[in-house]
Amino acid sequence: MKLKMRALSCTVSTVVLAVVFLSSSSVFAGDIVHQDDEAPRRPGCDNNFVLVKVATWIDGNEEMEFVGVGARFGQTLESKEKRADQTRLALADPPDCCSKPKNKLTGEVILVYRGNCSFTTKANVAEEAGASAVLIINNQTELFKMVCEPNETDIDIQIPAVMLPIDAGQKLEAVMKNKSAVMAQLYSPHRPLVDVAEVFLWLMAVGAILCASYWSAWTAREAAIEMDKLLKDGSDDYLNLESSNLRGVVDINTTSAVLFVVVASGFLVMLYKLMSFWFIEVLVVLFCIGGIEGLQTCLVALLSCFRCFEHAGESFIKVPFIGAVSYLTLAVSPFCIAFAVVWAVYRRVSFAWIGQDILGIALIVTVLQIIRVPNLKVGTVLLSCAFLYDIFWVFVSKWWFKESVMIVVARGDRSGEDGIPMLLKIPRMFDPWGGYSIIGFGDIILPGLLVAFSLRYDWLSKKNLREGYFLWAMIAYGLGLLITYMALNMMDGHGQPALLYIVPFTLGTFLTLGKKRGDLKNLWTRGEPERPCSHVELQQTE
Repeated sequence: MKLKMRALSCTVSTVVLAVVFLSSSSVFAGDIVHQDDEAPRRPGCDNNFVLVKVATWIDGNEEMEFVGVGARFGQTLESKEKRADQTRLALADPPDCCSKPKNKLTGEVILVYRGNCSFTTKANVAEEAGASAVLIINNQTELFKMVCEPNETDIDIQIPAVMLPIDAGQKLEAVMKNKSAVMAQLYSPHRPLVDVAEVFLWLMAVGAILCASYWSAWTAREAAIEMDKLLKDGSDDYLNLESSNLRGVVDINTTSAVLFVVVASGFLVMLYKLMSFWFIEVLVVLFCIGGIEGLQTCLVALLSCFRCFEHAGESFIKVPFIGAVSYLTLAVSPFCIAFAVVWAVYRRVSFAWIGQDILGIALIVTVLQIIRVPNLKVGTVLLSCAFLYDIFWVFVSKWWFKESVMIVVARGDRSGEDGIPMLLKIPRMFDPWGGYSIIGFGDIILPGLLVAFSLRYDWLSKKNLREGYFLWAMIAYGLGLLITYMALNMMDGHGQPALLYIVPFTLGTFLTLGKKRGDLKNLWTRGEPERPCSHVELQQTE
């Protein structure tokens, strides 16, 4: 059966935007600043950094819960909520706690402000005054990992010290100044090394590339067979068919691969500078447009496989401003539009991630079916540029912008929204800290272009899975993504550029195998094996 693809201009433009925004890393929601390089561990200052839950009760009623980070020094906190004591909270006087407090303490948790003296000085003063723990309010919304001073020795602090972001500290201070009695409970539940959400996210990413690769290879073969039939009939229409790109695919070249980095960087900086509520709304609209087209394309292709829908898929009607559209496309379009609109309206509810992932996967699969790399040279240039792009905007951008531009954009800081929509995400199911495991579209689409190319090459070469490149490219991608999540969990939740791990695995495997098997020249330049007539060869592989 013949599958027909329409690459509408709105799809291509939205797809490009989707790739540009996030060839992003898997990012943990809380970025934490630290100075470990300046103050290494030493006896008395060798705690592991842990996130701390600060539950509060106001006049006996359980109210707010905040998240802080424990210090390198001081007593470690209880991990079980039921074992943690509720303790009265007191304001420090003076607020910086750099000198002995004027108020008498009898085991209270003392709330102090950062500045004017070292963290260890504040903790020592609070302990000597009779406090049971010290909550230090940071001077910004990020959390800061409190370490000892480089020249400090013989550190022996026996009370816990926890850093809170400034907004949390100001809320607590405002309540206490209203003469309300505030109780606090400090504990640090352990985070699982691997959450089920990461397993499902890995399966979603690998599955999307798998499906898109087979679809891409199948449609390429169908198009080649159609042109071969025209050749056998003695018609020259196949030239017009190929030159007019009626196959509905776009082959990228090295220039566009390099241009991607430039355009993507500019767009990322624009997002960073203009990040606001209204700008997120614009991104939501663009995502919905791409999601509608992607979902529509996937549904039409899927339903066309059934005989009862075959006639509707091959019967067309002319629509103003669009052109010829199949009756099947018209039938599924209202559902796709309604699905995207419902998601956009209710995207803040707890289960909205399901709709976002459905639209996202449909868009990713459609992109990988439409956009193709013609040979390994283009794929190498594209992934190498994306590799440098990801590293620069996650790590190096901190030197110029004082924060990671990629992470700020991915989280949707300063927008009042829970991140931008160009992500696949799943809520962490067994993590006491909650949050989402996420992956950017670019981390699937960009390596997916190379993986899809490997399957098309295997089919042209009539290679089986073991002798071909597709199986090994898929395994390499899966391992690279797995290493990404391992690195994320091992590095205290610091944002990791996924392409830092995925590109060396995927591209390195492809180049190594190509060199070893003697196919590298054809892979690099032609993107297909040597043969008299590609169309005849493709037909014979059916």
